[in-house]
Amino acid sequence: MAASENNGAPERPQVRFVTIDENNHGQRIDNFLVTFLKGVPKGKIYNLLRKGEIRVNKKRIKPDFRLNSDDVIRIAPIVVAEPSDKPMVAEGLKQEIENRIVYEDKGLIVVNKPSGLAVHGGSGLSFGLVEVVRQMRPQEKFIELVHRLDRDTSGLIMIAKKRSVLKLLHAALREKEGVQKTYNALVFGSWPKRKLQVNAPLLKNELKSGERVVKVHTDGKESLTRFKVLRAFDGFTFIECEPVTGRTHQIRVHTQFAGYPIVGDDKYAPNEANAQAKQLGFKRLCLHAAKLEIDYEGEKLVLEAPIEDAWKEAMQALPSKY
Repeated sequence: MAASENNGAPERPQVRFVTIDENNHGQRIDNFLVTFLKGVPKGKIYNLLRKGEIRVNKKRIKPDFRLNSDDVIRIAPIVVAEPSDKPMVAEGLKQEIENRIVYEDKGLIVVNKPSGLAVHGGSGLSFGLVEVVRQMRPQEKFIELVHRLDRDTSGLIMIAKKRSVLKLLHAALREKEGVQKTYNALVFGSWPKRKLQVNAPLLKNELKSGERVVKVHTDGKESLTRFKVLRAFDGFTFIECEPVTGRTHQIRVHTQFAGYPIVGDDKYAPNEANAQAKQLGFKRLCLHAAKLEIDYEGEKLVLEAPIEDAWKEAMQALPSKY
């Protein structure tokens, strides 16, 4: 992450000096500190910035200050969680993720994430995919998620090993040029072949419990998903989904809005239908990030990951219509 750091003895916090390298060039100071000062609450970091107890090149800075290579950050004595405080990931899980890497070079890792594994820790989870990869690649100074997948969604996800790659791919996603994501989903009902897209604004809400729920609403953000029928079964349809925009739960809500919720979706599909689907062998959210097309390093990188065997076998057992 940072080129060099001068640490005092862990039992007696001292002033720390951190020199920024090219991996963090252009990053906001608050975002850098949240990652760097593991164990320090975000509110405390902002308080330290306001008081001038964290400075860059001996000057007070605001939370939105952007770092440059060779900047020197001075951090006042504070208690910081040591790396040994981090929960260790089981070797079996690390090996599973290692086996699920579909692409890796000096700047990028693409993993076929299993269903049930969150992309990052928090909200009661001690670790997620990105923390697993950090422990798998301890020599890497920079490992950050490029985008996200819901915990129960499986499939291809990009993880940057360089800030320059992260910025490049973020820009591509933002401009909707250079990255194309294609998903597979199994939905309840008979999706009409003529229904090629859903264009409906999505509004994100947070319940008192902290649970995130998204719904179609005129006050929401513009959202567009394209669809294609791949195979029709008795009571189910296997479809391809291309989210043109990248909203939270977009495919899940757009399929529900169209009248064909995704099998195994405990948030947007009827409980009774999900219970019946479980009896047929569908024991997970049937949404999978199947394909990534990336303009990367002057080439078109095309990566694919098939749906898992248990889902495929359960689907093959269904009566087929076409």
